[in-house]
Amino acid sequence: MNAVWDAEIGVVEWVQSWGGWLQAPMQGVSVLGSQAMLLVVVTLVFWCLHAGLGARTFVAVSGGALLVGLLKIVLYAPRPSWYHHAVRPIAAPTTFGAPSAHASTSLLLWGSLALRSRRRWIWGAAAAVVLAVGVTRIYLGAHFVTDLLAGWLVAAAVLWAALRYEAAVTARWRSLPLSAQVGLALALSLAPLLAAAGWQALVHAGWSPPEAWTGGVPPRIGATSLTYVAGAAGGFFGGAAGLSVLAARGWYSAAGSAVSRTARYVIGISGVVLILAVAGVAVPEAAGASAAVRDYVLFAVLAAWCALGAPELFLRMGLAERPEPAAPNEQSPTGGPGAGRE
Repeated sequence: MNAVWDAEIGVVEWVQSWGGWLQAPMQGVSVLGSQAMLLVVVTLVFWCLHAGLGARTFVAVSGGALLVGLLKIVLYAPRPSWYHHAVRPIAAPTTFGAPSAHASTSLLLWGSLALRSRRRWIWGAAAAVVLAVGVTRIYLGAHFVTDLLAGWLVAAAVLWAALRYEAAVTARWRSLPLSAQVGLALALSLAPLLAAAGWQALVHAGWSPPEAWTGGVPPRIGATSLTYVAGAAGGFFGGAAGLSVLAARGWYSAAGSAVSRTARYVIGISGVVLILAVAGVAVPEAAGASAAVRDYVLFAVLAAWCALGAPELFLRMGLAERPEPAAPNEQSPTGGPGAGRE
């Protein structure tokens, strides 16, 4: 890949030459493909607009994040600013480069939402956001073009699989008892994490940056990349298990007045902030395996709060209601009735 990266360095330098005045706008647009945006947008959809759509989007994006994290461990690919000293490291990520998580997340997030609409302008807007996020990652020195292409390819494959197999997988998932659903969610989250850890130990043991990488390489990138996978795995488990329990309890409707929807969002996000604050105090810093465990548990708790804790609180506070029983094709992706009818 060195020959390819050598050729792409010129592209990165050219994009960065557009001017320093673009730095703030580029950083702002880049957020549209970040995990923070995932938290903001998916919770908004799930809590306030359409629970079924929010759940489907979460499953697609979290599954894609797990796959991207695993591939980062397999490939051990550099960032442009690591590979060549001429690239300005405007962004300073501490995980390996390919595939691009921002590229994958932006396509899965905005693509999942756009595909549920028949309005072409929404499709166009989603495509524009995805492409804009890709450009920002090049400008910030965070990714090569091939990193973006790899991220988009992973996302496209996940979207295709979701559209193609959603009905069959949903039916099979609903047929399982709740304990089996939670156990399967745990297994599906741990499998890629253990695979990543095993691959790293067997294939990349004793790894150090190649001499061809002339830029500044951050320390312990192998450990931080594995921690990224752990966080994605924990989020998947907490969300999938939470959605399954919520479905078993009768699901949840995001319908309601503007006041109740706004109150839900404020309360839900306040819970997220509280969890992060408690985690910051309880375990402020961790490294190595401890960091991976911390992030798995933290993201599992966050996702479980978003998928189960917050909706159940909304129901108890009278800010939301259980949906009326619906036809099978109107059920939630994890078995909750009425998610398609709000």
